[in-house]
Amino acid sequence: MTIKEIIKQPEGRRLEFKEILPENADLANTIIAFANDAGGELYIGIRDNPREIVGLPEEDLMKIEEQVSNIIFDRCYPAILPDITFLTEDDKHIIRVTVYRGSSPAYHRKDKGKQKGTYIRVGSSNRLADEEIIAELERRKRNVSFDSELIMDKPADELNLENFKQAYQDKTGDILDAQTLRKLELVKNMNGVEYPTSALILFSDDELRRSLFPFAKVECARFKGTTAEEFIDQKSILSNIATQAEEAYNFVLRHINKGATVEGVYTVSRWEYPVKAIRETIRNSVLHRDYSLSGKDVKVAIYDDMVEITSPGLLPPSIDYAAMESRQSDARNKVIAPVFKRMGIIDQWGNGLKLIADELKEYPHIDFRWKETGLSFQVQFVKLDYIAGQELRQELRQELQQELQQELHNPTMYSEVLYKVIESPLSRKEISEALGQKQISGQLYKILSKLTEDKLIEDTIPDNKNHPKQKLRITKRGVIFLEALKSNYGKVRFEKAAAIDG
Repeated sequence: MTIKEIIKQPEGRRLEFKEILPENADLANTIIAFANDAGGELYIGIRDNPREIVGLPEEDLMKIEEQVSNIIFDRCYPAILPDITFLTEDDKHIIRVTVYRGSSPAYHRKDKGKQKGTYIRVGSSNRLADEEIIAELERRKRNVSFDSELIMDKPADELNLENFKQAYQDKTGDILDAQTLRKLELVKNMNGVEYPTSALILFSDDELRRSLFPFAKVECARFKGTTAEEFIDQKSILSNIATQAEEAYNFVLRHINKGATVEGVYTVSRWEYPVKAIRETIRNSVLHRDYSLSGKDVKVAIYDDMVEITSPGLLPPSIDYAAMESRQSDARNKVIAPVFKRMGIIDQWGNGLKLIADELKEYPHIDFRWKETGLSFQVQFVKLDYIAGQELRQELRQELQQELQQELHNPTMYSEVLYKVIESPLSRKEISEALGQKQISGQLYKILSKLTEDKLIEDTIPDNKNHPKQKLRITKRGVIFLEALKSNYGKVRFEKAAAIDG
């Protein structure tokens, strides 16, 4: 990208702007955080807020470059070797400091030491790393994943693995015997005894999993409205990790709608959200979460305006959600991932993000958002038309108040007709037959005319009213009318019961 394109980007995990050379410690913290993560670029001579190229004096460029080099050399350990380049835009001079992902983390401040001077990048800020993060950085240096570490509290053959073994056999057709456990690196031999790795503990239903990993669970909630103030339903998924994703996905399906949409001359039924993409995201949240972080669980939250999935742990450095079309693969949990693949929980390596991107193309009204929040990664599927839809619903409720009240207190065939055409368009004769009438009655004719007048149904061939293949289909207004009817039904039923009791 050009400088003019770069300055339009928000500060984030791999990008930072400074108007002038930062203080020694601030600069060192940023360089260390970049090196400990995915790398990044620091631009000196660009104001962040408001974003503007202010430039640096040309005569000071060499001096500033030397200062940057000295600060990094004197304050950062192990050695970090950035690229420092001079750029010019609109006769204004800028210094770009490019830091690459380091191969020897945990990088830290020399003056503070590893425990008090290791920084990581969280969003657009630098954050002091705690012991858990430092341990994860050092595992990355050794190319060892947390889930491969031995747990020597109990031999592997004493674990409760019955559910996992059965699920593995059902999904793969193979028996999960001792040899397979070794091949999958779920157990390792130590002094003649085979002990489980963290991965096997997580796959087990043993009490040891609940004591060592109490937060290896998925918390699901359906909230009322668009905030987390009041929930309608909730579920804690405490099973082993082989089944968590499907349970969470099924919870989502119970709380989102499958409605009718008009495509050409047909009315088709489909989910209001891209469910394949949601399923893939939930699977990723279980597979790629950082199990070394204590006190954090996967969260699946459903609001009126979005589905939100939060997974503990920052995004792996090599994964870029801005390039979802490309095939990307970086398994944080190197033992769990192959087991998930064998069991069919995940598909081919690197296909996940592309699958999400492909289905999102079919849902232009859903905005796919992602961000790092604290030490977690969060994905949101947001309904862009939610506010507009709410306003339309309120408007239609007012317009059709009389019809709604009539249906609620003295039902006619209004709603019956709408329910008949919600799945697929029907001719007038087909509607009549579906209602048990041998021919179109005068009452049905009036109702169809009124529904058409109120724009709750419409002709499939509007340019030729008398076309032999003419049918009637429900409109978006009609769907909203039924939703309003359904939401008000419980209230009316309650009021009637109260009147009888009173």
